[in-house]
Amino acid sequence: MSANPPIPVETEPDNTKRAGLVLISLAAFVVLVFAARSIAEIIAPIFLGLNLMIVAHPIHRALVKAKIPSPAAAVVTLLTVLVVVFAFLLSTIWSLSELVRIIPDYAPQFDALLRDGLGWLDSVVGISADAIASEVSKGLTAANVLNLLTPLFNNLAAIMSLLATLLMAVFFLAMDSTDFTRRLSLASRVEPRFTEAMHTFAHGVRRYWVVATVFGLIVAVLDVVALTILGVPLALVWGVLSFLTNYIPNIGFVLGLIPPALVALLEIGPTAALWVVIAYVVLNFVIQAIIQPKVAGESVGVTPFISFFSLLFWYFVLGALGALLALPATLLVRALLVDGNPKAQWINLLISSDRRVQKASLRDAVLRRRAARQEAAAKAAAD
Repeated sequence: MSANPPIPVETEPDNTKRAGLVLISLAAFVVLVFAARSIAEIIAPIFLGLNLMIVAHPIHRALVKAKIPSPAAAVVTLLTVLVVVFAFLLSTIWSLSELVRIIPDYAPQFDALLRDGLGWLDSVVGISADAIASEVSKGLTAANVLNLLTPLFNNLAAIMSLLATLLMAVFFLAMDSTDFTRRLSLASRVEPRFTEAMHTFAHGVRRYWVVATVFGLIVAVLDVVALTILGVPLALVWGVLSFLTNYIPNIGFVLGLIPPALVALLEIGPTAALWVVIAYVVLNFVIQAIIQPKVAGESVGVTPFISFFSLLFWYFVLGALGALLALPATLLVRALLVDGNPKAQWINLLISSDRRVQKASLRDAVLRRRAARQEAAAKAAAD
């Protein structure tokens, strides 16, 4: 009599294991996101300082090649970064102060525009101007005005704290840069793929900021020319503002468009304001959406949707600086999780806009699958 066959042990399906791994990964991701959001006032300025030092690193490298001691080269690089930071800060303060200065000059025009708008609401929508004025007067109290001013002072304190953190981060990063190349070379012996991913990240960050600066200057100059032709006051101020807001992807030009369009509306009329909008939209579309991506290798190498999603995501995580650092932050995440991980190369097929990166990722994935098959076949033959 033959023995009873053993009862097969029911194993957990691979799909269930994969689903569990995905859920654990998503939970860890959510925890990391909210942890980063809670210390955004620390992370954001430090990451901005890292970006600035990466962009300025060729200065340090060139000085070292010219036989200048590395500490002296680090000091020169640090001073260069500080000059750039304060130049941008002063430009921003100047453009905003000019905007604040001219607002009282347009009070009569603004009042007339407001009356026309209220009249339109009364005649077309049926909302009377008296009702709106009554509601506004109810909410306009000294306490409410104070409540509106308090966040402004809080924001000013936050900006000063951010600036102090940025300056300290740049200082210590400059000091570390004297020995960073040697340490990165040592790390490449242990994790060559990670080191290569960091080099790719640094190159992408440097290319992003340089291209954004060059094309921001081009757009700003053309904006000044267009505004001068249209007779819009303070064309140079709006050009500087356009250059500064150009660093915010996707929506930056809209932020730079509002003040000159409003001034054109109040000073000249609706037709001039419409021409300002047309000029900004055309220049932004032609230069930043068609020419700039081609010159930069399709910008930083991610698809337009990933670029837009990065803006929203990093603004949520890091606040206002997140909008400025959205694409560099996405490059860092891609370098750490995709470029540095052989098993995640296929993700570049979905998020990368650079065909060379897509082909390289596809080639690596095919080679890995082929090697895995050969290893499995050799193991089966050995068994």
